[in-house]
Amino acid sequence: MSGHEPFNWSSTPAAVWRRYRAGLRAVRRLDPVQWDSLTGIDRQQQALARNTERFLAGEPSNNVLLWGARGTGKSSLIKAMVNRYQGKGLRVIEVDKDDLVNLPEIVDDICDLPYRFIIFCDDMSFDVGESGYKALKSVLEGSLEMPPENVRVYATSNRRHLMPEFMSDNLNSKTIDGEIHPAEAIEEQVSLADRFGLQLSFYAFSQEVYLQAVDALFPSVSNREALHLEAIRFATSKGVRNGRTAQQFYRQFAGDQSFG
Repeated sequence: MSGHEPFNWSSTPAAVWRRYRAGLRAVRRLDPVQWDSLTGIDRQQQALARNTERFLAGEPSNNVLLWGARGTGKSSLIKAMVNRYQGKGLRVIEVDKDDLVNLPEIVDDICDLPYRFIIFCDDMSFDVGESGYKALKSVLEGSLEMPPENVRVYATSNRRHLMPEFMSDNLNSKTIDGEIHPAEAIEEQVSLADRFGLQLSFYAFSQEVYLQAVDALFPSVSNREALHLEAIRFATSKGVRNGRTAQQFYRQFAGDQSFG
């Protein structure tokens, strides 16, 4: 691809774009996270599954933005999606935010292949003056040429609108004949996110959901009270309850005999 030998998609469910070689590299160690192992994000799972299954079936489907609090399962959900649907023809290409300028070339190389491709950008956001979002816009909605039917963009971000929002932007908004007219900066921020037809929000876990995630990681522990107490202390020390915290707690305390 892009001057390199043909890429073997029949045996490669996922690849990453490497800017210095200007080509794709197969993912050698795919994260084994499974769809059914995720907890606390049932609503988001159902919506993503429906959209992805429609995409795989050749039915109308949307580009997807997964946005919200850190560590709440956005990236894990994408990884689990790869494991769940790769046998049905789904292929995923991860592209770093700084490499989005290469999107048109990447898409040109895959648009005629007999697979359904997700372009995945993790932790995507743009600062003022960055131009990578222009290439993203053309892939999301096309320009003179329609975007290919076998490509969708799935992105995660901590920012709902993908771009920084400043108080000065709101101050530049105007009221004309009783109608609010947002400043151009706000229009630009919202216009990019609006191109993602499906937007899934993620929030920090309640204590109940956090402990459910911990329980799923420690299925054989008998002393649940001691486990929960230690898990709450761990989350308090980090200042956040989410799936990532539960995973980190597991890595630190797996096999601890004090839980029985």
